[in-house]
Amino acid sequence: MQQLREITLGTLLDEAIEAHPDNEALVYVDRDFRLTYAEFGAVVDRLAKGLMALGVEKGEKVAVWATNIPYWVALQFATAKIGAVLLTVNTLYKKSEIAYVLSHSETENLFIIDGYKDTDYVQTIYELVPELATQQRGYLRSDSFPHLRRVFFLGPEKHRGMYSIPEIMGLSNIVSDGEYRGRQALLDPYDVVNMQYTSGTTGFPKGVMLTHHNIANNGFWIGEHQRLSENDRMCLPVPLFHCFGCVLGVLAAVSHATTMVVLEHFNPVHVMTAVEKERCTALYGVPTMFISILQNELFDKFDFSSLRTGIMAGSPCPVEVMRQVMDLMYLTDITICYGLTEGSPVITQTHVDDEVYRRVETVGRAMPGIEMRIVDPETNEELPPLITGEVCCRGYNVMKGYYNQPEETRAVIDEEGWLHTGDLGHVDEEGYLTITGRYKDMIIRGGENIYPREIEEFLYRMEGITDVQVVGVPDPKYGEEVVAFVIARKGHDLREEDVRDFCRGQISRYKVPRHIFFVDAYPMTASGKIQKYRLVEQAKALLGGR
Repeated sequence: MQQLREITLGTLLDEAIEAHPDNEALVYVDRDFRLTYAEFGAVVDRLAKGLMALGVEKGEKVAVWATNIPYWVALQFATAKIGAVLLTVNTLYKKSEIAYVLSHSETENLFIIDGYKDTDYVQTIYELVPELATQQRGYLRSDSFPHLRRVFFLGPEKHRGMYSIPEIMGLSNIVSDGEYRGRQALLDPYDVVNMQYTSGTTGFPKGVMLTHHNIANNGFWIGEHQRLSENDRMCLPVPLFHCFGCVLGVLAAVSHATTMVVLEHFNPVHVMTAVEKERCTALYGVPTMFISILQNELFDKFDFSSLRTGIMAGSPCPVEVMRQVMDLMYLTDITICYGLTEGSPVITQTHVDDEVYRRVETVGRAMPGIEMRIVDPETNEELPPLITGEVCCRGYNVMKGYYNQPEETRAVIDEEGWLHTGDLGHVDEEGYLTITGRYKDMIIRGGENIYPREIEEFLYRMEGITDVQVVGVPDPKYGEEVVAFVIARKGHDLREEDVRDFCRGQISRYKVPRHIFFVDAYPMTASGKIQKYRLVEQAKALLGGR
């Protein structure tokens, strides 16, 4: 096994540039945007020097509230090279949520685009920081956000109080190469380089602090499990603000000088176009993305024969979907990752050499440099193989902590350094992990423990079901009852009784969903995670009259 490396993200990029300067680094099919690694490195250096010229210091937070535009990727490395902390902001945030993050994180710098979907980012920031419109740039003092010093616009347009990209680039000449190298000499691989606010699928968002050491090594091993090289071309339609995009995607690619074919937004036709036109060898996505590609009416019109590997992750991966992706999209070497932001994020991953059933039915084994164990959630005692308990990990990947929240940090990282994930699973004798659900998602009906994942996997086999999510709701008789939210396949007229008939005699009676609701979509985070707590709320509302 290759040893873990003491390396910064800036050095990681410099190594890729030195080894493969003419290899394409960044490609956007929809705007014919292409940069080689050498060209990309030059953009990063100019952006980094411009930020230094404007006074951005080592350790300052630089929040980016933007979709997957080209400058997002450059900003990831420009901030790393000057010792700033990139704070990635969920693109679906609204006014109160961005206000919370800016305040809680004590952010000094903010990059924005014009907006996304129904949210005008520029207007939102002017409403939150009215001083922008009246104060001189570089001298911002906000009553509501006392730490905020600078606001930048990720584009050429000019907005009052904000610096534009051309202005930042133009200021890069003020900083000498010697000053730039001097700043980099101050950096340590164990410095925090990235902060991500957990997506809020459970509880209030907390700022996860990740170091160069955390995510550079995690990205490298993620790429190794896919056998990435400079000959691969990775299609990235997942959000960059999420670890899936900026670590599993960008850092896995850069550590192997792989080409990144990035999409600003997910669209199944745009993904298929990018794969075919750029002859992509790797494709990333959450299960719902792959499902929408497989079921798109134009699916048969596209050529997927260049594909080899990739990652399906972000939420539980249905076995049947995995098999279809392998059979119909040529993704014979596709891998599954499991982890969480606090784990940098990947804890386990399947390998291209794993047997097929391992790669469709498990989430792989612990990554190199990471210990994993299954414990009893109540007693914290380690459990033997095949017994379900809470998944815990320890190693280089464990976050530095939650920003300014020491008590919350201690609640998830114990005195021995084990990160408690809150996820339930079991390992087999060879260490392959199977996730059965969240500890909090577990349904207890009449004293029986029910794992939603088990019922979901069973119902995926039913003809006419595209997707299914199972949750528990309070019940006066049994404590909790099982509820299934079903997305039916087009052309299938399913009824509640059809689903129950499929279950009868196949799974235990207490596991058969008591309530079944047919829906067109699930409430999701911007990173594609299904928000089960909102499904629980939905179920309670729907059952209110029963």
